[in-house]
Order: sequence, then C-alpha cells, then structure tokens
Amino acid sequence: MLMALDVVAPALSGAIQGAVYGLLGLGLVLLYKSNRVFNFAQAEFGTSAAFAVLFADNGTGPLPNLPLPLAVVFGLLVATGLGLLTERLVVRPLFSAPKVTLVVATAGVTLLLISVQGFLAGAEPSVLQPLFAGDVFDTGSVRVTRQQLVIVLVLVVLAAASALFFSRTRTGTAIIAVSQEPTATSLVGISVTRTSSLTWGLAGLLGGIAGILLSGSTGFVSPGSLTGLALIPAFTAAVFGGITSLPGAFLGGVVIGVVEALAQSNIPKDVLPGSGRVVLFVALLSVLLIRPAGLLGKEA
Repeated sequence: MLMALDVVAPALSGAIQGAVYGLLGLGLVLLYKSNRVFNFAQAEFGTSAAFAVLFADNGTGPLPNLPLPLAVVFGLLVATGLGLLTERLVVRPLFSAPKVTLVVATAGVTLLLISVQGFLAGAEPSVLQPLFAGDVFDTGSVRVTRQQLVIVLVLVVLAAASALFFSRTRTGTAIIAVSQEPTATSLVGISVTRTSSLTWGLAGLLGGIAGILLSGSTGFVSPGSLTGLALIPAFTAAVFGGITSLPGAFLGGVVIGVVEALAQSNIPKDVLPGSGRVVLFVALLSVLLIRPAGLLGKEA
C-alpha cells in the first residue's frame, strides 16, 4: 500500500504540474503551427498577466481596486495585448527575415518584459492568492486542490477547442494556409497580417491563462517566474507530443510532468542530481530518435 502511494502521489502531482506545461505548450504549438516560430516570450505573457491580476486586485498605482473576477479579465486582456504588440512591433517587421532572427527577437521580448516586471514590482516574489481556494480531496499522502483541478480541466477544454478550431473552422484553415503558402493565400484574399495578429493574440491569451493559474497555484509571482518554472518543460512537452499537434501539447505536458515527478521522488539526489530534468531530456531524446515528429505530430 505504501509503495502504491509512493507512486500514485508523485504521479498525480506530476500530471497536474504537467497540465501547466501543456497550457504553455498549447501557445507554443499554436505559433509554430501558424508561423513556424518558437516563441521564447510565451511564458512572460503569462507572468505579465499574473502581475496584472495582482496589481488590479490590490489597486496598485492608478489602477482601481477591482474584484478578483474583473482583475482576472484585466490580466487576460494585458496578456492578449502583449501578444498583439509583439506581433505588430517585433514579428511583422521581421516577416521576411530568417526564422532564427525571429526566435532571437522573441528572446529579446522576454528580457524586456522581465525588466519591466522588475521595475514595476521589484525583484522579490509577490503573494498571489489562488482563484479557487480549498481542496478537492486530501488523504495526507495525496492532495488535490480546486485550483489544480481547474488547471487540468482548462487544459483539456482548450486542447480540444484548439484542435477543433484548426480542423473545423475557416479561420483555422486560413491560419494553416498562411503558414504554408503566405503569397498564395494573400492572392486569394486572405490577409496575412490580420491572420498573424489573430494568432499572436490567441497565443498571448493562452499564455495569460497559464500564468494566472500557475501563479495562483504556487502562491507567488516574481519577474520571470513562469520562464524559470515552466518554459523549458513546456518546450519539451510541445516537442514530445508533436510540435504541430495541439492535442499533443496536452499529452506531452502530462507525460513530461509525470516522468519528471516520478524521477524526482524515486532517484536520490546524491545518485543523480536534478534527476527530474535529466530523465525528462532522456525521454525527449528517445522520442526524437524513434519518432522525430513527436507522439501525435505529422511528418512535414
């Protein structure tokens, strides 16, 4: 019984943490699927949204003291706006540049956002209350909070909705068409710039959802916190599940979270320091060697 709990408890907590990786991974896959760009600023859209919720909830500076639901809406608007601003000021001027230039530019956006967060909030972590307080159940060894359950449910809904959006709607089909043949799609009347703005706005919104839920779950937010906690695992989850597959981001996030948690709980630190991340990258390398497109991705 104790051995079962030793496996179940970390696997459950890992699956929940993996849901956060999957939430960030959704935004990464969305932009890669539509623009063929890895967006290093995705996590900081989320951190900025969490800070916006904190500032609006506390009435910081010129902001009014908003009720928490309105503060969350404000945070999501900030994240969406940052996605749109990044597209307009950084991505669009570099449309014809090599993709590696765009990737480096998104890394620059990350550094800028972290600097702005530090200027506005200071370097010390700030306390952020969960949106949903209380536990779903707590047996002593296994505990699931309402916030964690919401994270998993939100990931499932968003993964399914995103997959349906790209496969069943004209707008989703247009986004895919622009990513593959921008010149041809513009000739048939599809606006490349409008489609790009829509995609980056959606990515900002997804990052904001992930940032608000994760920061509420951990109980704090600090400059660059989401990048430090979840960006690399989210990239790993996206590639593991299939960088062109939105449901793959969901699957990859959960698998990566479980593998990382089981390794951390079962491999002593003196045997393998940082065992969670080491095993995570070994699993990623194995998948790339056996199936480079990822678990649910399709070959180009």
